[in-house]
Amino acid sequence: MAAVSDLGFDPWDPAFLADPYPAYAELRARGRVHWFEPTGQWLVPHHADVSALLRDRRLGRTYQHRFSHEEFGRTPPPPEHEPFHTLNDHGMLDLEPPDHTRIRRLVSKAFTPRTVERLKPYVRGLADELAAALVERGGGDLLKDVAEPLPVAVIAEMLGIPESDRAPLRPWSADICGMYELNPSRETAARAVRASVEFSDYLRALIAARRKEPGEDLVSGLIAAHDEGDRLTEQEMISTCVLLLNAGHEATVNATVNGWYALFRNPAQLERLRADHTLVPSAVEELMRYDTPLQLFERWVLEDIEIGGTTIPRGAEIALLFGSANHDPEVFADPGRLDLARADNPHISFSAGIHYCIGAPLARIELAASMGALLEKAPALRLAAEPQRKPNFVIRGLEGLNVEVD
Repeated sequence: MAAVSDLGFDPWDPAFLADPYPAYAELRARGRVHWFEPTGQWLVPHHADVSALLRDRRLGRTYQHRFSHEEFGRTPPPPEHEPFHTLNDHGMLDLEPPDHTRIRRLVSKAFTPRTVERLKPYVRGLADELAAALVERGGGDLLKDVAEPLPVAVIAEMLGIPESDRAPLRPWSADICGMYELNPSRETAARAVRASVEFSDYLRALIAARRKEPGEDLVSGLIAAHDEGDRLTEQEMISTCVLLLNAGHEATVNATVNGWYALFRNPAQLERLRADHTLVPSAVEELMRYDTPLQLFERWVLEDIEIGGTTIPRGAEIALLFGSANHDPEVFADPGRLDLARADNPHISFSAGIHYCIGAPLARIELAASMGALLEKAPALRLAAEPQRKPNFVIRGLEGLNVEVD
């Protein structure tokens, strides 16, 4: 097995962050699994393996439903990180059955297809407003002017958070999500803990207000949701709201700017889209595949497994490389080519198995609405300056995307 460093995989190298896909090709060519010493993880780069392991119940997002930290050979997190872990560990993304099953079932009673469908006019109206304002200014930062405000406002509207309270939502989310990067720094952890405390306190007060005066919002729905005597605890409600905000807009924000940057670098495909707006739904799927907003998803090995002749022992951590899987030529013809009409597109940007993204339908609506609004109102939208990549690997995005409009 080749050393990963020899294969170009370096998630802290700006050159790798600018374009990780050649290194992924090397990983796939050299084997099905690779040990990466700097993070103590096994990297899995192939689509077939990633897809299968997302559904494999011998792996888990947590191990604490079956083992203590000590039994699993792991060091407990520092006590000062407790507010972050309390918040994170009660969300269904980081739980396994039976708790995951119960919480997802109850959340699904509030976060229904009807709830999402009811938001469509709001999403489209807001996307039109944001695109029109960008045109009126002659351009701006697509990230701050369109990509960020849309999903933050939509999630806030869904949760019933008043407009006057929405300013801290994006900073809170960004600080909490910093903990999902590889080997986060002490400063990153401190910001995540502070944001966890502040966001939790805010939501605790909001839940108390909705208990007294329920509304049509999702928080009221989560309070009311029950099934065979089961209800969500207050902490589960808080963690669910934070998860919906973090997952619901981090991915959408980065998919939007990654997608438009990819379009600007592929002018023939952009012209094709401008000439045929019916391509928007397939374009959304292809852009999420082409430059995946969430590059890596982790799993703990709960029972020994074998991948390509290599035994991965219980207690190990596996890093499923979504970005690599979405560029696997075994699944996608000519994966390095952007094809907005790609018909067979089983990308895994929304994960798979029991942890498949519950907000995927809403994310698709938001991405299609913002793309459609920009195509209609800014048909000559163009890149004003080369963007700078965020120094993150797991959550892939840009610092900004400056554009001009005639």
